[in-house]
Amino acid sequence: DAARRLERGLARGRIFGVLQRAAAVAAFVAAGWLANGTVGPMSVTKVVASPQPPAYVEEAVRAHRTTLVRETMPSQPEAPNYDAGEIRAATAIVMPSLPKDWKVRDVQIYPSRFGPSVEMAVDTGDMGLVSLFAIRPGTFDVVKPTVAPSGDIASAYFQIGEVAYAVVAKSDVHDLDRAAEMLARTLY
Repeated sequence: DAARRLERGLARGRIFGVLQRAAAVAAFVAAGWLANGTVGPMSVTKVVASPQPPAYVEEAVRAHRTTLVRETMPSQPEAPNYDAGEIRAATAIVMPSLPKDWKVRDVQIYPSRFGPSVEMAVDTGDMGLVSLFAIRPGTFDVVKPTVAPSGDIASAYFQIGEVAYAVVAKSDVHDLDRAAEMLARTLY
């Protein structure tokens, strides 16, 4: 009789031990689930590992591609008359001063999800045709010129206050970086 009681006690101990381990595993899973829901995933994601350029850079690349298409069409006249004051009055966008050897070929106002944007096609000589894109992205920030390669077209973007800029071209990325830094300095 004592042996049977001892055997039942040991069996209960084994069952209790298994239930204890299962409860611990369930508690850890619940804690992890709760932490993931509250804090967010604890892994390195693409966004954390490599910051993506702002959304307006994609719009700048699209505007540059549109300019390249317009250039091949004789029915689409260029508008080289550039009046920085008129652009500022109409869009509240301050355009940077261009170097003396850069020649404005076309200036267009494009719609964007952030409001009107300005795309200026400029002959730069050494870099060829460059687009200077300006937009009010809806945030106030100061972002140093940053390069964002995108396949055959590269861009360098920066933001000063409420206006963001992107310099876009089929050119060497280092040239765009220097051009963006030079343009940004004219706005201070």
